[in-house]
Amino acid sequence: MPLTFSLVDAFTEHLFAGNPAAVYVLQRWPADDWLQLVAREMNQSETAFVVAEAAGFRLRWFTPLVEVDLCGHATLAAAHTLWTSGLVATGKPIRFATRSGVLTAVQAGELIELDFPLLPERPTEIPTGLATALGVAPIYCGQSRHDLVVHVATDAEVRQASPDLTRLAQIATRGIILTARSADIGFDFISRFFAPAAGINEDPVTGSAHCCLADFWSKRLNKTAFRAYQASPRGGVVHVRIAGERAILGGHAVTVARGELLATESGSAKR
Repeated sequence: MPLTFSLVDAFTEHLFAGNPAAVYVLQRWPADDWLQLVAREMNQSETAFVVAEAAGFRLRWFTPLVEVDLCGHATLAAAHTLWTSGLVATGKPIRFATRSGVLTAVQAGELIELDFPLLPERPTEIPTGLATALGVAPIYCGQSRHDLVVHVATDAEVRQASPDLTRLAQIATRGIILTARSADIGFDFISRFFAPAAGINEDPVTGSAHCCLADFWSKRLNKTAFRAYQASPRGGVVHVRIAGERAILGGHAVTVARGELLATESGSAKR
């Protein structure tokens, strides 16, 4: 039986911007290797798989190469899909059980808000080869639970960076967050996110990175609520605020396409 999926652009109000994610709402969990094959076929930075449970939904995220522990934009896309498809009533909060604990999604005016863990960063030495691979002059390097955060002096350095992705993939981290104060007064800071070792050369908009960036910039700007811009070629806007040990991510989402996957688990291709 074909499985339906949605393709959703997250952290944007416009089609063909923000970060696309494929979303599958399944009746049960197939084998993990089949989920990975589907994610590889979708070829998005993340594919979200959702299965209903007694207390809400179980949510898992896969890049084309690996399953990951936390993903903001695909969670936003999954919540948007559940509401717009009628599987969850408009206005009703959604509870997701995930590898990173329970995450909730609510509709807050025009935004979808996600309750995520705050990911504090701490200073660390700049890994050998990182500056060369990024092609920038770091003024600070920090380490969160998942990623490195690299601070540079100007907005232009972030926007103009052209990393050597082969070298960057050799750095021992899930991903590298590149950030600076925004030159646009409409935003507090800008960033870009690179994760070639996880099969994502540049992620268009990265919710989980902002769980770290909120901590990083709160210590420098002496504030706890931010409007941020991720300056990838697609671009996207992330609202984030700190609430104790949580990061509240806010953004828009739009459905780009819906389709059917004709391959069943039993019909998976040989590898």
